[in-house]
Amino acid sequence: MPCYNEAERLALEEFRQTLIKWPNLEFLFVNDGSQDTTWSLLSAFAEEQERALALDLPKNGGKAEAVRQGMLEALMLSKAEYIGFFDADLATPLAEIERLALGLERGANRWVATGSRVRRLGSRIDRKPMRHYLGRIFATVVSILLGISIYDSQCGAKLFRRQAVETLFEDLFISAWFFDVELFARLIKSGPNLPINELAYELPLKSWKEVGGSKIKATTFIKAPWELFRIYRHYFK
Repeated sequence: MPCYNEAERLALEEFRQTLIKWPNLEFLFVNDGSQDTTWSLLSAFAEEQERALALDLPKNGGKAEAVRQGMLEALMLSKAEYIGFFDADLATPLAEIERLALGLERGANRWVATGSRVRRLGSRIDRKPMRHYLGRIFATVVSILLGISIYDSQCGAKLFRRQAVETLFEDLFISAWFFDVELFARLIKSGPNLPINELAYELPLKSWKEVGGSKIKATTFIKAPWELFRIYRHYFK
């Protein structure tokens, strides 16, 4: 769970109840140089809960590096078969972890299961229209760029097999905000020589709710063409 100035949004009781419900689950919170009381809350929670850990990064390095450091730390500290990251605001409910894990289990060759904010019958996807339309444009460009069919590369709920973490998170990301696209580029370039639809599984979420206070602004997408060009040039040229 990458955390930057999340003191007002941390729903620690939800994490506490989830740990009680699933005895084989562990949480690792990564404090990315927060300027508020995030670290004191996380460190106290880690002392209270046996299966909750907290990693403090004194300097803010951005979400991409916080996620990368957290994934590598989890790889070192835990023997877990699956390691993933979720947004700390719990826009994606923690219950989706179990569904992502089942998605990996049902495909022997799957390296990653990623959430997808698809509006469909039976789902509750609460997202501002402008962000939805920007996301659709972005996803279409990503699909064309990488040559894969993906609906939602940017959803902050992903789960990986251990060997995927070892391969995909070793190097620094070149993009601070669009590192999710890099993960798929790395999967194509460095993963097993198998079709991408066997390596990656996209799970339509049952529920997702946009939470106020997001660090990503709509203007971030103005930078998207340049960032995507950098990613393409780095991995495919």
